[in-house]
Amino acid sequence: MNWLERFDATTLALLGTLFTYFVTAIGASLVFLFKVVKKEALDMMLGFGAGVMIAASFWSLLAPAISIAEENGSVSWVPPLLGFLIGAGFLLVIDIFLPHQHADLDIQHTEGIKTGWHRSILLVLAITLHNIPEGLAVGVAFGAAKLGLEGSTLYGAVALAIGIGLQNFPEGAAVSIPLRRDGMTRKKSFFYGQLSGVVEPISGIFGALLVITMRSILPYALAFAAGAMIYVVVEELIPESKSNKEAKIATIGAILGFAVMMTLDVALG
Repeated sequence: MNWLERFDATTLALLGTLFTYFVTAIGASLVFLFKVVKKEALDMMLGFGAGVMIAASFWSLLAPAISIAEENGSVSWVPPLLGFLIGAGFLLVIDIFLPHQHADLDIQHTEGIKTGWHRSILLVLAITLHNIPEGLAVGVAFGAAKLGLEGSTLYGAVALAIGIGLQNFPEGAAVSIPLRRDGMTRKKSFFYGQLSGVVEPISGIFGALLVITMRSILPYALAFAAGAMIYVVVEELIPESKSNKEAKIATIGAILGFAVMMTLDVALG
């Protein structure tokens, strides 16, 4: 993959997040094949996504953040800790105020500020919450790799993009299929499903620009993305994947997802 070295950080971030968006769209396209997906299958996929994000948070984000903090002469645990807490807190604030709805709940269980927005918009906003830190993580990872900092490589950033792409597949389906089940046309259901992933290229480019223009904040930015991703896992993915009585299916999916992401990151990073 030496050809990757020819591109600058923002181009790489764009390419990586376009890939993750494309996988979201593939997941949303399942609506053209199915009107309903078995809850067990969706739980497995959501659990897999949770495992991927947990592994990526450490192997691709926190570990490099610690290495870079040490290289910068900082106390190794301070920037990762502060960035992690700020990232989780940022998602918490958005989660509290932004109107959104989870796919497994009805319109009466809208979270955030009360609104009369349509269910489709609320579902897209819920998945968009997931995708902001994911796109940011890919952008920051490519930015760190292009700076040539300790613990950050282009292969590791590619592994992160692949891992996040894998867990985006069920997220696209988690929007489009419930909308189809509610009576929306396949085309409209697909449109809203893929729309949830559009924010990733935007946040990815922002993340890359941030770290290459303000190098000193890089360990904080990496840990910020990790904190936001862990918040999504604990607040959204794990509860949704275990809402079914066959909760062990989601647990198995999480273990497999963690193992796949860890293998990708170690093998490529």
